[in-house]
This record gives sequence, C-alpha cells and structure tokens, in this order.
Amino acid sequence: MPLPNGYSINSAPLEESEDSKPLIEEEAVPPQCCSARLNLALLMFFGFSVVYGLRVNLSVAMVAMVNNTDPEPAQNHSIINACPLPAGSGNTSDAFQQPVGIPQYPWDSETQGWLLGAFFFGYLCTQIPGGYLSGHFGGTIFLGLGVLGTAALTLLTPLAANMGLYWLFALRALEGFGEGVTFPAMMSMWARWAPPLERSRLMTLSGSGANFGAFVALPLTGYICQTLGWPAVFYLCGGTGCLWAIVWFAFVSDDPRSHRGISEQERNYIINSVGTQGTAHGWSVPLLPMLLSVPLWAIIVTQMCSNWSYYTLLTSLPTYMNDIMHFDIKLNGFLSALPYLGAWLFSVLSGFTADSLIERKVFSITVVRKLYTLIGMLSAAAFLIAVSYAGCSHILTVTFLTLSTTIGGSTASGVFINQIDIAPRYAGILLGITNTFGTIPGVMAPIATGYFTVDRTLAGWRKVFWVAAGINVGGALFYTLFGSGEIQPWAITEEDREEAEKDRSRSNSREYSDNDIRQTEVPNVVQL
Repeated sequence: MPLPNGYSINSAPLEESEDSKPLIEEEAVPPQCCSARLNLALLMFFGFSVVYGLRVNLSVAMVAMVNNTDPEPAQNHSIINACPLPAGSGNTSDAFQQPVGIPQYPWDSETQGWLLGAFFFGYLCTQIPGGYLSGHFGGTIFLGLGVLGTAALTLLTPLAANMGLYWLFALRALEGFGEGVTFPAMMSMWARWAPPLERSRLMTLSGSGANFGAFVALPLTGYICQTLGWPAVFYLCGGTGCLWAIVWFAFVSDDPRSHRGISEQERNYIINSVGTQGTAHGWSVPLLPMLLSVPLWAIIVTQMCSNWSYYTLLTSLPTYMNDIMHFDIKLNGFLSALPYLGAWLFSVLSGFTADSLIERKVFSITVVRKLYTLIGMLSAAAFLIAVSYAGCSHILTVTFLTLSTTIGGSTASGVFINQIDIAPRYAGILLGITNTFGTIPGVMAPIATGYFTVDRTLAGWRKVFWVAAGINVGGALFYTLFGSGEIQPWAITEEDREEAEKDRSRSNSREYSDNDIRQTEVPNVVQL
C-alpha cells in the first residue's frame, strides 16, 4: 500500500536512492546457494518435517493400536457397500497383529476421532501467545523449544496409552500445546530474514517440510508398526526431534545482524531489503485495527476452509485406506503418504514461480496470492468430489487423492503466506491469530469424520469428501473477494513514514543533482 508520500513498502525502492542500491543492482544481490538465509530455510524444512512426523504418526499407528476399528457396531447399523480386497491380495480388515507383548486397545471409530483431534485442542492455545512473544523476542527459541517439547512428550505416548484413554488424550493435547508456537515463530523469523522478492520461495521451502514430513512419516510408521511394534514409532520420532533441536540451537540466530556465519554482503542486502519492517514490534500491537481488518479476516476464513480438507485427509486417510480400500498397513502408509509427496514438490515449485511473477511485475502481489489460492483450493475440491465417486477403484482413488493434495499445495504461495504481505512487522502474531482459527478444523474434522463413517461405508465417506470440497470452494471465493497483498495502514508506523520520507528526499536530491550535471554538459555537446 503506498504511503502518503508515494513510497510503497511492498515495491522495490526507487533506483535513484543511494540507500536502495543493494536492492536493485543485480551484482549486489548475494546468491542464495550456500547463503545463511537458504541454510535457515533448510533447517526449518527439516524441523517442520519432524513436527509433522510427530503430528501424523498416531494416524497410522492407530490402525495397529486397536484390536478392531469398531468392535461393537450399533445393532441398527449394518456395514454395507464395503469394497472387496485388492486384486491378488490376501489382506483382510481383521485386527492388525502386533509382536508378542505389544498391547492393543478396543477403541471404536468415535473414540479414535477424539484421540486424533486431541492434539489440536492444545495447538489452539499457544498460537497467538507464540506469535506475539516471537515477534518481540525473536522466533529462534520458540521454534526450537516447540519442537523439542513436542518430541520429548512423544516419547511418553506408549506409557500414556497403557494408563488409559484420558491420559493419552491429555498427552496429545500437551503435544499440540508445545507445537503451537512453531509456525508463528517461523513467520516472525522470516519477517527479519526474507527479502521481499524472495519471500515466496524461502517460506514455501521451509513450510513444505510439513508435507515432506507427512510423506516420510506415514509409510515409515506403517513399516515400524509391522516390524517393531507401534511403541517404537513414538520412541524413534521423539528421539529424532530432540536431535534436531540440538542442531537448531547451535547454528541459528534470530536476526541477520547477530548471525555469526553470514557474509557482510548478505547481511547488508537482507537488512536494506527488509528495512524497518524487519524489526521487533515491541510490547504494543494494534490489536483492534487488526481484528477489524478485512484482508486479515479473508486469510482467517480461507485458511479455516482449506485446513478442513487438509486435516481431514491428514488424520483420517489411513483409516479410509484400511476400512474401505483394505490395504495392509505398510501399503496403507505409503499410499496415504503419496499425496504429500506431490504437495511438497508443488508447493516448492509454486514458491519460485510466484516470486518470478512478482519480480518480473507480471502480476501484483495481490493477484499472485489470489491466483495461487484459487488454483489450489478449487482443484483440491474438484478431485475430492471425484474421489467420492471413484467407488472401489483403488487406482482412481489413489490418483484423485494424490492430485487433490498435490495441486492444493499451490496455496502455500497464496493465502498461507499472506500475513507477511499485509503486515511484515506483525507477521508472527498474525499467523498466530490465523492459525488459531485455522486449527479449529483440526479439532472438528476428525470428529465429524468419525460421526459420518460410524458404519464404515462408502456412503459415509462420500459425505466426508463432499463436505470438505464444499468448504474449500466457499473459502476460495471469499478470499477472491476480500483478500489483499498490500501492506495495511495499521501496520505502518511513524518510523516507517520517516524512513520513507528520507528515501524520497535523497531521491529528489539526486535527481536535482543529475539535472544540474546534464545542464552543464549540454553546451559542451553543442560545441562539439
């Protein structure tokens, strides 16, 4: 959004400004390869891979933890329309046998839905505090402790399961409580580290670790469950998270100014590119203007809609593959993970193309964010509907699910990084606000799925997919009408205005100086 003096924080600084040279001269822009900002993105990528591994491992392990998916179905319901076994398969939908000594539990589908949703009850509580504190103090400690705390608690999962349902529910909620600070902390860090023309690629690369983590964790969990037993899943995942935290705290800094390994050229480039918006927001934030901001509510509503389908598949897809498709647990894990491989690749690709469109001025930031959101959400909805009519075709089901999540990955360069466009300085707390609302589907979707699929029928799952698709379409249309990529007036401080005025004054001074030079040179040219 242009400031009163004509300067726009979202646009590249004027070429005539002396202070803006590092932003516009190509030779002054340090390469991304082996740079501190790329290393930070890669560390975040692996961190979020661990985070999502810790989040989804219960989804697959649940198949091995229960001795019957629904041991006592209601007498008034009959399990009909179940699909036949895969051709040439000896699989059955009987209880999955664990190694000797590994306990299993008689949890029905509704109980499983509550356990899968328990994580998000805690996840809701720390989004806004995490964003606020990381915006003030920096995100390094909050992201690191968030992963470390979740990993340490994951190690206690087998003990909690043996102690009873309520203990396991409470433990999963505590894991969500610890993990809730991670994404807001990431956003706060990128507000200080990401040059405006590199935001899409850096943020989608780091955030795509979530999809990569789901892709790795789902089949790996199935393999571990079948070979070592389900408790080993939580021990291995928890240990991996603890190791990552050690590396994180050893090599990461909150700000390029304090990073020990960054080059002077890269430090100056980042600081000059980000400007005053890359500083801490202090204790005071414009909370009321935030909550009255239409572009912010566009992000909130759209993320809630998009997350409904995402969390539906993330938490319940292994159950669908088991109850309806009858894949064994190892194949179940791999096929449930396949959509996230596509989403990981597509989201990273979308980040590079989005930055390219913005840098080449093909589209404005607003148009790019809306375009990628529409492509992702409408395509995901269309393929979810296709899944609901694929019936018992294993090939079509896997294909449509994979395409739905893959193309849906383009929203990573749309609505899911839009907070840093409208208010870079407050990006952490904004993501905390939007993620708080966006986590509500994480609580409700597994419970709704358990309610719709109590009979384990194709008709019940068709309702699940249709509801998710309809919510997706509604969110895409809402964002198209009300979304924005321009910095909002309440995010511009007096310091920003003063800095912009100084830049404009320097630009004008240099323009006058160039005019004087040209005026003295013209007579000489005439004489020649």
